[in-house]
Amino acid sequence: MSFRKVVRQSKFRHVFGQPVKNDQCYDDIRVSRVTWDSTFCAVNPKFVAVIVEASGGGAFMVLPLHKTGRIDKSYPTVCGHTGPVLDIDWCPHNDHIIASGSEDCTIMVWQIPENGLTLPLTEPVVVLEGHSKRVGILTWHPTARNVLLSAGCDNVVIVWNVGTTEELYRLDDLHPDLIYNVCWNRDGSLFCSACKDKSVRIIDPRRGQVVAEKEKAHEGARPMRAIFLADGKIFTTGFSRMSERQLVLWDPENLEEPMALQELDSSNGALLPFYDPDTSVVYVCGKGDSSIRYFEITAEAPYIHFLNIFTSKEPQRGMGWMPKRGLDVNKCEIARFYKLHERKCEPIIMTVPRKSDLFQDDLYPDTAGPEAAMEAEEWVAGKTAAPILISLREAYVPTKQRDFKVNRRSLLHESQPVAASTRLSATHPSATSQPAATPPISSGTASGEGGQTVEEVLREVASLRALVAAQGERITRLEEQLSRMENGDV
Repeated sequence: MSFRKVVRQSKFRHVFGQPVKNDQCYDDIRVSRVTWDSTFCAVNPKFVAVIVEASGGGAFMVLPLHKTGRIDKSYPTVCGHTGPVLDIDWCPHNDHIIASGSEDCTIMVWQIPENGLTLPLTEPVVVLEGHSKRVGILTWHPTARNVLLSAGCDNVVIVWNVGTTEELYRLDDLHPDLIYNVCWNRDGSLFCSACKDKSVRIIDPRRGQVVAEKEKAHEGARPMRAIFLADGKIFTTGFSRMSERQLVLWDPENLEEPMALQELDSSNGALLPFYDPDTSVVYVCGKGDSSIRYFEITAEAPYIHFLNIFTSKEPQRGMGWMPKRGLDVNKCEIARFYKLHERKCEPIIMTVPRKSDLFQDDLYPDTAGPEAAMEAEEWVAGKTAAPILISLREAYVPTKQRDFKVNRRSLLHESQPVAASTRLSATHPSATSQPAATPPISSGTASGEGGQTVEEVLREVASLRALVAAQGERITRLEEQLSRMENGDV
């Protein structure tokens, strides 16, 4: 009886991460040192934004993706806040709109010019004031236009209509302690939150109530995070009672026991999860770590499958995550991170190795596009809509094929310069005292093998015949001269 080790089949089993070359990094950026468990970086298909050190207030830098290399110290920033910036988030429906939350208790919404900043940006499009303490969490609604959620250290969650600057919903009695993070579900009907009281809550903001709650989702006292998956399940990262880092998958229909639990290590950095709903892959980055682990979430046990780990030498201060529509589908790129060092932002590309150059349908199902599915007023009225999906096939550019050429060089064609010199000898027999060597004749076809036409071949043949006749006449004259010399006539 033979035992075989069965390896689970997955198209993502061989995903590998690779940092870009130094000249494609963003150098000399003074990344913020503020003590807050935020990503400090936000990315979309046009810009990368990084929270930076600033004197006399808070600022963040917005760079066009192509502006790599060393960034000048005088490069303009977005600097309207009077306190340090804690979180930034790009609008999913407009690549030029970004929101920022600060220690000055305000939220500001900015419009970035088409080609990036040429002067410091100090005037926001909208200022939202409603929190009594610093604002550390911002997240846009995934499907409704101009809907923004903010959470502050006053334990209050506010949902805003940015277009009218009004508070749509104020949830001030659902969290008894500091809120660690907030995440919308796929259609924006619910959001989940992780709180310092160790509870994970699923909240319906339009009804203003908790739909489900799991107390002590993680036993440890360190910060934890919760995100919604595409099928409605909850994925959390946190710490055990023994301070070991954990990943847990929950079913909102039954929060008594976790569906799956994995313990990672004993490091003390908060784990930041990034989820790709198209591939069901979760990437976990620890703040202060130098690695990115990634896991595939499936419908069959054990549900959380470890894929691989990307490691580097430098620890990460923060991490940006590119939306799917900003990836290079020609290179089978399924994720791109923007890793923050102390003075640098380094893109890291996650790739599925494939031999084919064709568009990979299985890697790139239709993904959420930049078009909003509804207006803010429709969402408030009770409408729920899934994201409007787009195909990434239009972004696929076939590799340029070289023209197919066959170069069949015949010996006859190569001997053309020799033939020309022999034609000169045939025309002027006295031009040389040595008989010219007859060029070799190839077995070329009448169709012009080697690039010659029929007329050129015929002219070549005539030239050779004239050469033979001329040399024959010269031989006859020399023989007659020799005969006369022998008879003593000369």
